[in-house]
Parts: sequence; structure tokens; C-alpha cells
Amino acid sequence: MAGVDAYKALADPTRRKILKLLRDDDLPAGVIAEQFAMSWPSVSRHLAVLTAAGLVRATRRGQHLIYSLTTSVLMDIVTELADMGGLNDPSRVRPKAASGSRAGRRPALRAARP
Repeated sequence: MAGVDAYKALADPTRRKILKLLRDDDLPAGVIAEQFAMSWPSVSRHLAVLTAAGLVRATRRGQHLIYSLTTSVLMDIVTELADMGGLNDPSRVRPKAASGSRAGRRPALRAARP
């Protein structure tokens, strides 16, 4: 089970963008920081939150910190969310309704009449 810190880390759009940057390749902290219009200390705090949550890993190479995505934690989160939504239970998955059809939609909630 993913920790609460991982969910909190994912709540911030800047941190989600950092994760997207790391999706394709490991990057040095400086290259990550260049992608944002904020101070280096602010980016550093975002990286620290992601590292503490286990979503990224920092590896020192000489004088540089290289950040990489920790996919196992992300997979845990995806699995948990799928379980919560019943997506991992084939008996709960409903077929898609035809476009424009009301089939498969939940009925609208109506206010109780006095």
C-alpha cells in the first residue's frame, strides 16, 4: 500500500510535471529546475517531497544529483485506485454505453420534496 505521503505528493501540479519529465529519462536536478519559472530552492523542496514519498530516487554522480522515477510506488497507487473504483473486479466493469445514450449512466439526484 502506498503511503499517504505519495498521495499528497501527487496532489501538486508541479510535482506531477516533474514526474512526467522523469517518465522518459533520468535527469539531473539542474535540468529539472530549468523547466520551471521558480527558484531553485522551491524546485529542490518539490524534489525532496517526491523523494520522501518514494516516487523518485536521487543518485549522486560526481557533483550532480540524478533523479529517476520509482515506478513500483506509482504502480502501487494505480492498483489501489483501481481497487477502490472496482476496476480490478471484472464483475463490476460495465460495458461502455453508445455515444449519446443514457444507458449505463447513473440517474440524476433529485431534491426531496417537502
